[in-house]
Amino acid sequence: MSVKENSDIKIMTPGPTQVAENVYHARSLRTTNPDLDPQFYDFYRDTCRLFGKLIHTENPCFILGGEGILGLEAACASLTEPGDRVLVIDNGIFGKGFADFVSVYQGEPVVWSLDYHNPLTKEKLRNYLEKDHDFKYATIVHSDTPTGLLNPVEQLCPVLKEYGILTVADSVTGMFADELNVDEAQIDIVCGGSQKALSAPPGLTMVAVSREAFQAMHDRKTPIRSFYANLLTFETYYEDQWFPYTMPVSDIMGLRQALENVAADTQQLARHGKIASAARKALTDAGLTLYLESGFASSVTVFYVPEGMKAQEILDTMVKKHHIMIAGCFDILAGKVLRIGHMGNNANIADMTETLSALADTLKELGFVLKADPAERFLAYVE
Repeated sequence: MSVKENSDIKIMTPGPTQVAENVYHARSLRTTNPDLDPQFYDFYRDTCRLFGKLIHTENPCFILGGEGILGLEAACASLTEPGDRVLVIDNGIFGKGFADFVSVYQGEPVVWSLDYHNPLTKEKLRNYLEKDHDFKYATIVHSDTPTGLLNPVEQLCPVLKEYGILTVADSVTGMFADELNVDEAQIDIVCGGSQKALSAPPGLTMVAVSREAFQAMHDRKTPIRSFYANLLTFETYYEDQWFPYTMPVSDIMGLRQALENVAADTQQLARHGKIASAARKALTDAGLTLYLESGFASSVTVFYVPEGMKAQEILDTMVKKHHIMIAGCFDILAGKVLRIGHMGNNANIADMTETLSALADTLKELGFVLKADPAERFLAYVE
């Protein structure tokens, strides 16, 4: 089987997203040996600094060679010791998933399960912590990709810090689609991924780590039970001119270009918000039901599969007849909802209009009676 370009399918999923041509080009350039080239250490450091600037933090930032989930595990691996109580804020599928990482490293996850249809409020969080706040750290998802829910981390994480609780935030889908000011939110470890609103190919995770988080790692009584997921191994990479493993240099060159694309786009967040709002209104007008009640992220719209229809049939028809890929879901939402990703390079009027038009044709073909044309309504709301 030969390698070929698969360019006939438009990817409108909630990650991976469409990749800009200049990012592809950056990844194709000739490279040197990143372990031995001093100039690469400067390039890596400067790329990390640009990432930090864009998420508004002075904390040290690092790029890890692995898909976004690596950052989540690395945060838990680096902080968790046997017996540590960790508050896992579960108001989305990925929020609940943090419990697995805590357990793997022999911590005690205390899962606080909440409404999946609305974000957590600081009042509710403070009421909970007044009763129990004996936690080493807490995990929270900024933007939950399966549900499309956005938690106000800039309000919630400072409340956790009032009780001396370190914070780990998953913003893999959140950053660059919705506002994220890491230092203002007082997040100790924030995790991002290359393939979401940044619109680079999958394969990299980016983290920012506070001095308090590093101190907690140094103060451990037991060694970190991982090498690849050990954030301490990156702490002095520049001073030592040493990486714990060979950096995926081509991927990082592409990431740098993607970061520069975001830095040059003064309308990045405004565009995401405008397109997301128009998409929700258009789908509702068409007679579809959104999954969330409030707290909508700007990166993805999640809506219920119409009664009597099958998610996979809709997805298959979209690809086969319209060459557009949207997504279903998994876990408790498997077969129940569909998701349109409008983040990064997907967040543009032309692609969203084409996607909504294809969705309308697909639903009508499968027997659903639309109350309005979602593509027409989208254009009316977005322009």
